[in-house]
Amino acid sequence: MAISVRRALISCRKLPLLLRPTASVTARHISYLPAFSHYLCRYSPSAANQSSSLMIFMHESRRSFAKGRRQTKFEEDEYGDEEGIATQTNIRSNVKAAAVSQMEAAVDALSRELAKLRTGRASAGMLDHIIVETGGIKMPLNRMAVVSVIDSKTLSVTPYDPNTLKELEKAITSSPLGINPKADNQRLIAAIPPLTKEHMQAVCKVVAKSSEDVKQSIRRARQKALDSIKKALPKKKDKDKAGSSFSEDDAKRLEKEIDDITKKFIKSAEDICKAKEKEITTG
Repeated sequence: MAISVRRALISCRKLPLLLRPTASVTARHISYLPAFSHYLCRYSPSAANQSSSLMIFMHESRRSFAKGRRQTKFEEDEYGDEEGIATQTNIRSNVKAAAVSQMEAAVDALSRELAKLRTGRASAGMLDHIIVETGGIKMPLNRMAVVSVIDSKTLSVTPYDPNTLKELEKAITSSPLGINPKADNQRLIAAIPPLTKEHMQAVCKVVAKSSEDVKQSIRRARQKALDSIKKALPKKKDKDKAGSSFSEDDAKRLEKEIDDITKKFIKSAEDICKAKEKEITTG
């Protein structure tokens, strides 16, 4: 019997090290303590007191661990809110970036098209669309030569390869611009003839048509953005959920921003076309 009591006391001394309050401690482990305490009460009152203290300590540890789990859940809710804000920001930035990119592309295309039109004033870009054939290969003129403006009525065309001078001259002469360049050493000099009244009217009509086309492209980009905003809105069954990251108020604000961007690009396109018409009519 004495040996049994001695072994019980030794086990009791080691118990605080074995039963530290960690996440791995479960109710099954703690359920052994009452029986162990009853056993000690029969042989050692001091050991029984120590066992009772351990039980209280383990019970408090379990409560603290449960509180810790609730706190973790609260932190997850906060993290979810941050995700919602990030999602909302991503929707706004992605929709705006896509709309601006499409509208900028439309305005850039307009500028390139208008540069091809011949006016009474020399412009380096008016020859860019001309295709030159050399050695069985067709290439844009601006990849084969440097075009520069000598004065308001004269262009200079300097080929990268002097051997292509004749091909460049042939391509410019056969274009519908009505320009007849002349060879000058290793470059071409192209005089811009004045526009007739009929030619001015025809070119102005082309500018007006280009203006309407680019406005339609800008409005299509706006419509795509509005469709994307509608798709980003939560469905009716999800509207009451706390986790909805993109609300109707957010959508309205974003639609207003898209409308402002649309007006800005339409005005830019109109200004470009008006400047081109003025250049045509004033020669």
